Amino acid sequence: MGKTIRRKLSPAFKAKVAVEALREQKTVPQIASQHGVHSSQVQKWKKDLKEGIPEIFSSGKGRDDRAKDELIEELYKQIGKLQVELEWIKKNTDYFG
Repeated sequence: MGKTIRRKLSPAFKAKVAVEALREQKTVPQIASQHGVHSSQVQKWKKDLKEGIPEIFSSGKGRDDRAKDELIEELYKQIGKLQVELEWIKKNTDYFG
């Protein structure tokens, strides 16, 4: 049996298919067939779109902002750890040299 090759689909493509499914002018299997994806995937994208719509209109931070904040927090933790390690090395090199 051959190896399955996974396609990388762009967020724009997924959004287009999800919006089309949300309009309900065609059935999900018709949309899936038209775009060459599985109907369960179309259902998932449609569900994700429905759940994500409120975030678009919220005044709070979006998903990207939260991810960026988490990354910054993690980087600050790493910087602090490296500073402590550097201070320890500086302090202990006096004993060896």
